[in-house]
Amino acid sequence: MGLIWMCLIGLLAGALAKWIMPGPDKGGWFMTMLLGIAGAVIAGFLGRVVGWYRPGEGAGLIASVLGALLVLFIYRKSQAGKAGP
Repeated sequence: MGLIWMCLIGLLAGALAKWIMPGPDKGGWFMTMLLGIAGAVIAGFLGRVVGWYRPGEGAGLIASVLGALLVLFIYRKSQAGKAGP
């Protein structure tokens, strides 16, 4: 059940990140879910580094959205230099 819950929260966090920072991103709901999960992992790691979370404690929804925004920003900056067909 934990994996399903993580995927649903990841989908919500990824969708909120794409809503806050709209753009021409490829990928559907699965990529949006992966974006949210990656954001949660990054937010959890950074939160443990600064002392907001204890080991084993996950990031909240707001932190997950902020992490997903960071991932989306880095992805778009890495794709900006590549010319499309």
